[in-house]
Amino acid sequence: MSLHRQLLQRAADRRPVRVGLIGAGKFGSMYLAQVPRTPGLHLVAIADLHPAGARNNLARVGWSPEQSAAATAQAALRDGNTWITDDWQALVKLPEIDIVVECTGSPVHAVDHILAAIAERKHVVNVTVEADAFCGPLLARRAQEAGVVYSLAYGDQPAMICDLVDWARTCGFPVVAAGRGHKWLPHFAQSTPETVWGHYGLTPEQAERGGLNPKMFNSFLDGSKPSIECTAVSNATGLAVPSDGLQYPPASVEDIPRVTRPVSEGGVLEKKGMVEVISSLERDGRVIPYDIRMGVWVTVEAATDYVKHCFEEYNAHTDPSGRYFTLYKRWHLIGLEVGLSVASVALRGEPTGVAQAWNADVVATAKRDLKPGEMLDGEGGYTVWGKLLPAATSRKIGGLPLGLAHEVTVVRAVKQGQSLSWDDVQMPPSRAYELRREMESVFAG
Repeated sequence: MSLHRQLLQRAADRRPVRVGLIGAGKFGSMYLAQVPRTPGLHLVAIADLHPAGARNNLARVGWSPEQSAAATAQAALRDGNTWITDDWQALVKLPEIDIVVECTGSPVHAVDHILAAIAERKHVVNVTVEADAFCGPLLARRAQEAGVVYSLAYGDQPAMICDLVDWARTCGFPVVAAGRGHKWLPHFAQSTPETVWGHYGLTPEQAERGGLNPKMFNSFLDGSKPSIECTAVSNATGLAVPSDGLQYPPASVEDIPRVTRPVSEGGVLEKKGMVEVISSLERDGRVIPYDIRMGVWVTVEAATDYVKHCFEEYNAHTDPSGRYFTLYKRWHLIGLEVGLSVASVALRGEPTGVAQAWNADVVATAKRDLKPGEMLDGEGGYTVWGKLLPAATSRKIGGLPLGLAHEVTVVRAVKQGQSLSWDDVQMPPSRAYELRREMESVFAG
């Protein structure tokens, strides 16, 4: 039975899927915009550090005041509306909630929220992929041990890439490469929140209208977010990562099957079975027509001449050899699509992407020369960007994961372009840091 029909049945049975949301910012607001039109779903509670801001966002996306009028959780459960609180622990402890959607975007705090939800035997849909990038394999294991589901969030590109990879493998296609698109030029790695909008293609007025966070959007532009997302995909699918970071080959949609071949066959890949990101800009800055900037893709191989001939007979667009074919989605709708993860986890017990092993890591790398005593400002900031590396390489250098490179003091000089190690910084205590070091030990082999 389709997920939608199952939701309709849950609505008819007056047995809705009960959800708690932690974080009602931009991504959370996009999910909230869809909740009133999703049958069989009850958003019981929203936890946000700024309840007034959460209410403003609810009004922005079209909720009426009555829909969030519950004074307590029990009133929300009784009346079918939503309770807003600044107490995330109270939300997580509600026995009636089935699924917690972690949507804060703060990786250190997300780890606390996720572990607490798992301890309360609640499923988790994790929107904060930054947390998954540095300790996702251990979070997934903790959930499995507790008998609950931990999942990446559909609508965000990693889960959508995992879905394409799963489609390919389920159909019997060898996966040659998979990934996302991005607007990329090499100097974007040094972009800061002050330069982001000009590079990104938005005016400051558009950014303000949309309530867009320049630091967050800069994390996309400077290559951090693509590295984070490719880390999550590699750890979930087993696809390998480039030995020295993403290459961002420029290509139109039409050229993806040609570019995403091994170097030995005229492409850019070190080998078959890798993640990569396609740039929507030529190296000289020219815009590529019909790009994949906002989309996702998977390239598969015809393992036999018969399959190759089928590609030809059904007009599938391939590389010049006829053996490599790319399936793609040119757009993703971010938080508007999270409902698919919520329904899949609640109704099928299936994640929409989950880490299976520690194959890849995203390591904090200096945007400029850093001096002892300086404070790192994390993803999308002024000091570091995230570089995708094989987990074995990160282990060898003692790589500092980008998700933990916030409000951390540098203790020795680091040159621009150098990836930081644990020895380069003084780490403050946190549960997230402890979990990361535990993961390094557990998954070291």
